[in-house]
Amino acid sequence: MFAQVIQGRTGDAVGLWNRLEEWDRSLKPGAAGFLGATSGVSDDGEFITIARFESEEAAKTNSDRPEQGEWWAETEKLLEGEVRFYDSTEVDLMLSGGSDDAGFVQVMQGQVKDKQRLLEFEAGAQDWMQENRPDVIGSIRAWQGNEFSEFIYFTSEEDARAGEKQEVPAEMGSEEEWGDIMGDMKFIDLRNPFFSSP
Repeated sequence: MFAQVIQGRTGDAVGLWNRLEEWDRSLKPGAAGFLGATSGVSDDGEFITIARFESEEAAKTNSDRPEQGEWWAETEKLLEGEVRFYDSTEVDLMLSGGSDDAGFVQVMQGQVKDKQRLLEFEAGAQDWMQENRPDVIGSIRAWQGNEFSEFIYFTSEEDARAGEKQEVPAEMGSEEEWGDIMGDMKFIDLRNPFFSSP
């Protein structure tokens, strides 16, 4: 799987939503290898999207289409300042991965000092999450070296806020241990996510 994360700022969330709908309606049918996308704008105007393809080649073929270039040229006008692109051939799925049924998506971005330790913690947490956090549908994480962007899909924001108050068992790692592993954390709340499926 290949994923591309695009991130920037906008003062026109409605306009961006319309552009996403246009892509979904007009360009998606010709996007071979497209696996899905999740996009949104936070309350303070930060736009972020993750688009997934079967392979890097499929993503490149899509981006090289003239109609894709025309669509992006118009869409980019709604974004302010620098627009950042992150390409990833290392993509992790947790639980059910992404879901168009999610009522709330939270994006976590940060750096990992010990990726192997993180994966060990997460492997031990899967069963507990399934039993104790029904609000968490799943997640998609795209790596860029030791940096990552993780899109976590929740049933609703209300459920997510209630669920995050639960105490987790010690074997899943203490706050100090997690702090030793992860740093420079940033959270982006997408209260009105836009989903595109094949």
